Amino acid sequence: MSEDKNEWGSNLSFILAMIGSAVGLGNIWRYPYVLYSNGGGAFYIPYIVAILLMAIPFLILEYGVGYNFKSSFAKAIRKINPKWEYLGWFLPVSVFMIMIYYSAILGWDGIYVVLSLFKGWGADPNTYFTSTLLQSTGSNIGLTSFIPVIAVAMLVGWVIVWLISHRDLEKGLGKVSKFLVPLLFAIMVVIVGFSLTLPGASVGLVELFNPDWLLLTHFDIWMAAFGQIVFSLSLGMSIAFTYASYTKDNADLITNTISIAFANSLFENFAALGVFSILGYMSVQSGTPVAELVTQGTGLVFIVYPIVFNVLGQWAYVLGPLFFITVYLAGLTSILSTIEPLSFSIQNKFGLSRKRTMTILIVIGAAVSMIYATAIGSYVLGYVDTFINQIAILLGVIFECILFAWIFKAEKLIDFLNARSKTIKLGRWWILIVKYILPIFVSIVWIGGMVDVISYSSYDQLIVTVIAAAALLIATFIFTILPAKNPDWDSVDERV
Repeated sequence: MSEDKNEWGSNLSFILAMIGSAVGLGNIWRYPYVLYSNGGGAFYIPYIVAILLMAIPFLILEYGVGYNFKSSFAKAIRKINPKWEYLGWFLPVSVFMIMIYYSAILGWDGIYVVLSLFKGWGADPNTYFTSTLLQSTGSNIGLTSFIPVIAVAMLVGWVIVWLISHRDLEKGLGKVSKFLVPLLFAIMVVIVGFSLTLPGASVGLVELFNPDWLLLTHFDIWMAAFGQIVFSLSLGMSIAFTYASYTKDNADLITNTISIAFANSLFENFAALGVFSILGYMSVQSGTPVAELVTQGTGLVFIVYPIVFNVLGQWAYVLGPLFFITVYLAGLTSILSTIEPLSFSIQNKFGLSRKRTMTILIVIGAAVSMIYATAIGSYVLGYVDTFINQIAILLGVIFECILFAWIFKAEKLIDFLNARSKTIKLGRWWILIVKYILPIFVSIVWIGGMVDVISYSSYDQLIVTVIAAAALLIATFIFTILPAKNPDWDSVDERV
């Protein structure tokens, strides 16, 4: 059995690591677009409902069960019911697949940190990003076109992740979280503060918050709110479970949950202020309506922002690097969390040390990620991202709700969690949410995702989806059937 100490040095380490996991690229490039396109100010009603009805109750459930077992996700699932061990590997492997393609986006941003120092994307950021840097092509011939600069940038990211992750938990991830998360918030304050002073900032903010109350009668806006919360807080991805299993005794998990959900919400709404202030400035400078500038994902970060920086003057050489460094830090704090569930499960079952497990996983992840350093890489990334987030993860969340709330029996946690809570107390209302409301809502979101994939996928996307699904299922099957090498694999000390 490994002698590694998988335990946070303090409650602060746990909170900051969880905030770092939640605060990621989605807060910067996804949330502002979701807020704008779903009713502006009106979106806050379903958004707040989603936080209160799903985020906080489900995080409390994940934290409670994780803290109860003080073990890896796979080991705990096996303890609850050995027949469900497959799920115990399905979610950690799915999250590890997210880490692999996240490394590509992190690599792209690392390149832009350097480019921002001299506006290296040139006069046409769109052409530079898609044609010069990514050399994007949807043709299969793109697999043979390797892009060294992207590969190197990705490998730099993998090395950074290894340097942090292979160390004991508190000395590595805990210590880094205490530095990176406050730094991330501080830089975002600077960016937003400057953005609000730009001419035309108010134009963007008016567009952002202009409420469309009629949309509240549409089912889509409620789906968007619940979907945003699932992805933003990484609900059901086994990350929260794993981090909670590292906590010290007597941790106030209910209060921690509220703090983490609040910090994540604060960051993404604060980021939205900066994004739309800059879009408002760009609208005034170019004469283009804000509605035509709004986008999400890579288009916002690697095309729209460089266009803004091109017309911003000398300030761009300050704001540009700050922005891309912020995106890099957000990506790094998130990517560090995506390796933990699979790593801890492997340590538990096969008795490997944390250092060896992390090294093996990072070498495998880095090797597989090189497919994203080809000319077809950006297309494959989009397809795999859609499959993992809209199909695999949500399916796992549904089964996790059933397993934790019904088979484990969430009622057992109420007295245990309430005894340590300095804020709210759980009651029957919480059981109603986690047993009935949550599984129903997540199932609806999952069905919507499935319909989208089936209805709008191209032939190439379906092929990639099948390959990704096969890889996920095979890896999960192998981890499940391999015999345990750790004699303590079937031994778990529960706290309730």
